[in-house]
Amino acid sequence: MIAFLKLLARNRLALAGGIVLSLVVLLALITPLLPLAEPNVTNTAARFQKPFTEGALLGTDHLGRDLLSRLMWGTRLSLAVGFAAAVVAATLGAAIGIVAGFYGGRTDNLIMRGVDMLMAFPYILLALAIVAALGPGLFNALIAVAAVNVPFFARNIRGITVGIAHKEFVDAARLAGLSNTRIILTEILPNVIPVIVIAMSTTIGWMILETAGLSFLGLGSQPPQADLGSMLGEARSALITNPHTSVVPGIMILIIVMSINLLGDGVRDALDPRLKSGALSRPMAATLVNRKDPVPAAEGKGLLEVQDLQTQFHVKDRVYRAVGGVSLHVKPGECLGVIGESGSGKSVTALSVMGLVASPPGVITGGAVRYAGEDLIGAPYRKLREMRGRNVAYIFQDPLATLHPLYKVGDQLIEAIRAHRPISKSEGQARAIELLKAVRIPNAEKRITDYPHEMSGGMRQRVGIAMALANDPDIIIADEPTTALDVTVQAQILSLLDDLRRSRGLAIVFITHDFGVVGQLCDRVAVMYAGRIVEEGPTQSVLETPTHPYTARLMACVPELGEGKRRLEAIPGLPPVVDKLPEGCAFADRCDRVQADCRQGKIDLEREGARAVRCIHPVTPLKEAAE
Repeated sequence: MIAFLKLLARNRLALAGGIVLSLVVLLALITPLLPLAEPNVTNTAARFQKPFTEGALLGTDHLGRDLLSRLMWGTRLSLAVGFAAAVVAATLGAAIGIVAGFYGGRTDNLIMRGVDMLMAFPYILLALAIVAALGPGLFNALIAVAAVNVPFFARNIRGITVGIAHKEFVDAARLAGLSNTRIILTEILPNVIPVIVIAMSTTIGWMILETAGLSFLGLGSQPPQADLGSMLGEARSALITNPHTSVVPGIMILIIVMSINLLGDGVRDALDPRLKSGALSRPMAATLVNRKDPVPAAEGKGLLEVQDLQTQFHVKDRVYRAVGGVSLHVKPGECLGVIGESGSGKSVTALSVMGLVASPPGVITGGAVRYAGEDLIGAPYRKLREMRGRNVAYIFQDPLATLHPLYKVGDQLIEAIRAHRPISKSEGQARAIELLKAVRIPNAEKRITDYPHEMSGGMRQRVGIAMALANDPDIIIADEPTTALDVTVQAQILSLLDDLRRSRGLAIVFITHDFGVVGQLCDRVAVMYAGRIVEEGPTQSVLETPTHPYTARLMACVPELGEGKRRLEAIPGLPPVVDKLPEGCAFADRCDRVQADCRQGKIDLEREGARAVRCIHPVTPLKEAAE
């Protein structure tokens, strides 16, 4: 709850709305205790008194009734009716939506077609029809407002329930013998409550407005009882001559509805788990750049050269140093492997190359990324957009999330080409077939009409590779493209990438956490830990003589088939949190070779020939490993 309130407070508009609404609700609650005039007592001799008149702070209406008193009591009534209508609509709508989504089939069709019929009517006309049938009155207006909003809740909750009803934890509950009622109450309902709260927070304001509208038309609150809508209705005849009688309730309606809507937007953002990282606004087209140190001079080591790259995530008052000074390079036709545990900064480094780290909260704070000698950090978005996919292409880990589920794979391949050069439909189709054949997809002429869900995981990954090759890029960054695949498909993908690299002269940066993949595909390997390179060198040399204790422990975790029994040495502990990195070596707390000097001062990356290591007490001396 505290975390929710802190996240909500970060949204200043939501915070302002919450404060204003709290004050209004507080005033409404203490209204009976305030020394106010009787709201329904008339005094025609004092009719239409102006605001700030003695004894009538906000003036009087056409019957001489005190506007301040009627405003306070009317606000109290309008808030009560609006909140009650929201609770009734949310309860009934959620129940209908959960039942329809959980049972499906005929039950779902029957319920949802009824909901569709209700939604086919304009909601205000439906509310008028209900009140006309039941008769004027505030309680009947409450029923009408709740009824017209039930379909909104029902459809929203039904959509969420359909996605939850087939999850594994629901199947497990069925296998455990739980009844449908108990499954709904214990498994489904807790997962949809946040959605119900969000829907309520964004619709209460409209319900108050709808209730006021019915009262304005004389179908809600009946004289002498007043709510905000009836006060407006009674004052419309004096709108020109005595506008204060309309302005007073109108401003209160505006304040209530605006504050509820602002607070509702904040509640929605705070409860959405996808936004809890602090990225409450739409990401920028390219990663924000805020370099304070001088840009490193070009060294000309390769086609792609990363120099002292630093990428951070700024979340409120915390700074996460995801990449803390990484230097890499890759030459044409070369494959560089980047390996490390999850959270070591591999993917953030790769995304930083073309400014794809989401901002907010991501910020590139230092270093340079040079393509053919040209620094891409801080380059205009138009330049980056031209290069994305044409010069530097990406293969992502999950092709099902990368490919659009509603478009055929052939159309997506053609779109990837058209993003960089004009091409006719026939030429695009021919090129798409050629690409699918290049990645060894059989029967390519027919598969271009398939949707992503009609393909296996391995086939979808091949389509992802084909999209990366669509514009003949010079560099491909493959972010764990084989992690979710079985070993046979993984071997095929690795063989395919190796063949493409050799035949096309591609430079590949291959991100993985599997030393077996590195040994099969990569020419050189860079080991990352806590956002930094801790060891680098030719693949075979690193595999035979690892120098950093982290590299050695990673290799000890890999099973060796056919080599007899060997104990797998798991690495104790967890990687450090990158917003609180320890002094000295970040691996010290997990290292079996740690000494006192490992925790003191900065430890630089030392180089000897083609090998490099960031360690004071390496497993193998750097000079010996470099020989």
